[in-house]
Amino acid sequence: MSANPLLSIEGLTASVDEKTILHNVNLNVAAGETHVLMGPNGAGKSTLGHLVMGDPVYTVQNGRIVFDGQDITELTTDKRSRAGLFLSFQAPVEIPGVPLSSFLRASIAGRPGLEMKGKEFRRRVKELAAELNMDTAYLNRELGVGFSGGEKKKVEMLQLLLLQPKLAILDETDSGLDVDALSTVSHGMDAYRKSCNGSMLIITHNTRILEHL
Repeated sequence: MSANPLLSIEGLTASVDEKTILHNVNLNVAAGETHVLMGPNGAGKSTLGHLVMGDPVYTVQNGRIVFDGQDITELTTDKRSRAGLFLSFQAPVEIPGVPLSSFLRASIAGRPGLEMKGKEFRRRVKELAAELNMDTAYLNRELGVGFSGGEKKKVEMLQLLLLQPKLAILDETDSGLDVDALSTVSHGMDAYRKSCNGSMLIITHNTRILEHL
């Protein structure tokens, strides 16, 4: 373990609606490492992921979260994202009226090293879509609207490969996927690790995804 881990959760206690749901949690994740957080539904796995990402639903009562040398305990979600954190949702949202390509373009806006001109952006997104066996027609569809569960997870992998965050928190990414979709998602995770030495915190309640890592 590195003396200075990328992510350090120190004595984290948190609540929602004044009810304590996590108590004195400690976790270190070094750059390039993959950690798997397993347990039954309701154990607080997803809660931890949302706390790291800064979900305002939860209140930190004690402890702190340090990311890349910076105490981010009080940072807003957007600032944590720009610092290099990424969270995939167990149930990805649908945003009617917003094309996937526009959403992806907005997601990289203002990020050092990621800004691209129109032609370069389109080329890059098409390359990543091909790597994930995604039809480029999806790029013109409304974000998540009418997508199957597997298609939504592929879109998250597309975001992951485009953004190349320092740490990806993947919440139940394998949930409800058929064999083909699971293979594609696993390929996306592997491509992310190799492309930028990315760290991952995988949240799951079964071992299926582990067989593909």
